[in-house]
Amino acid sequence: MYGPINDEPFPIDAADLTKVDPKFLRQEVAYDTTEPPGTIVIDTQARFLYLVRENGRALRYGIGVGKEGLAFEGRAVIGYKRKWPRWTPTRSMIEREPERYGPLAGGMEPGVRNPLGPRALYLFQNGVDTLFRIHGTTEDWSIGRAVSSGCIRLLNQDIIDLYDRVPTGSRVVVLQQGSSPAV
Repeated sequence: MYGPINDEPFPIDAADLTKVDPKFLRQEVAYDTTEPPGTIVIDTQARFLYLVRENGRALRYGIGVGKEGLAFEGRAVIGYKRKWPRWTPTRSMIEREPERYGPLAGGMEPGVRNPLGPRALYLFQNGVDTLFRIHGTTEDWSIGRAVSSGCIRLLNQDIIDLYDRVPTGSRVVVLQQGSSPAV
């Protein structure tokens, strides 16, 4: 499930599971919610993303949460999805760390060093891009943690799995501290 992937435009290394707490590995779990099947529920505090399934079940993925991820709460839809997306740092990232992000202001081509990884889901509210993303990461150690920047990151193998399971237009609910999982 977390082995190398060689049939992609860029090779994806096996996840280094020695750096990930086993509770953050993809698994099916019991999940009581009023959200319909196909909804993504992100619990930023617990560091889990749930893909709601039938009969009180969900696929649970471990996540890393960046500052942008901790700032977003509420409902959205997947406005579009991209395989091997370009990445452009936000204006606030460039202002915060101009030496690091300034040279990338024009964007970064897809590839194994691209911070979005092999897939990205772009979240929209009322037809407007929230600039909030669900994407992959090569920083396996970041799963289960709050990290310095970024939105919601999954292991590369997990974002590919999630990408293949959810269509554009899928509902997303982002819960922050104090939010109830049964929204």
